[in-house]
Amino acid sequence: MQVTLHQDKCVASGQCVLAAQDVFDQRDLDGVAVLLDDRPPAELHDDVRQAATVCPALAIALADA
Repeated sequence: MQVTLHQDKCVASGQCVLAAQDVFDQRDLDGVAVLLDDRPPAELHDDVRQAATVCPALAIALADA
């Protein structure tokens, strides 16, 4: 899985961090999401899919790798 985070779309809701804290974090300054791992291990794929689903800004793109 290849994860892309479009920070310019992010509205800092933090839903991605709640869903997949090993893959996403938030900047302290403004709360915008930060991608920690653009190729997460298979055991985190379900969490990452959930993060993409709940993102209100649709700022997370997933692709098969």
